[in-house]
Amino acid sequence: MIYTYDCEFLEDGITIDLISIGIVCEDGREYYAVNSDFDQDRLKNDTWMVENVVANLPLRGKVNRHSTGSGAWYWSLDMTSPVIKPKWVIANEVREFLLYGQGTPELWAYYAAYDHVALAQLWGKMINLPKGIPMFTHDIMQQISMRDYGGSLPDQIGEHNALFDARWNMQVLRELTPGRF
Repeated sequence: MIYTYDCEFLEDGITIDLISIGIVCEDGREYYAVNSDFDQDRLKNDTWMVENVVANLPLRGKVNRHSTGSGAWYWSLDMTSPVIKPKWVIANEVREFLLYGQGTPELWAYYAAYDHVALAQLWGKMINLPKGIPMFTHDIMQQISMRDYGGSLPDQIGEHNALFDARWNMQVLRELTPGRF
């Protein structure tokens, strides 16, 4: 079973902190969750992350800058949203989602390196991945490069939303591998 996925995360060169994950299965199933445990305070001074990632999360009210002149952003997750969950719940749900079908899941992502680390860290170290979940993710960008893809990639709607990005990943993978699934 083929799965495309995307993670939004905060990284500082040392840590990768999962913000959200979106997964699309070739059979049409989808999964999306926002990690209620991510360090929201770390994002307050990161304009790019706030404008491109936080703005796509379920929020209460709007994203605004502090009036104190600090330049920091303030916003609040809508904790009543059913997609906002603790990391341990996300880990259990992702495991069940990926292991639902027959055989080993085949994972694909666009520029997959950090996405795979964010996925693996749902369970701690990579050695702790649940049985049946691969220790690697195929990279759509490498597939494009290997095929010397001459076409243009499809337009992407809703960029920097993990579920929208995972849907786009599935669309690109289907175009790159016609007749495969």
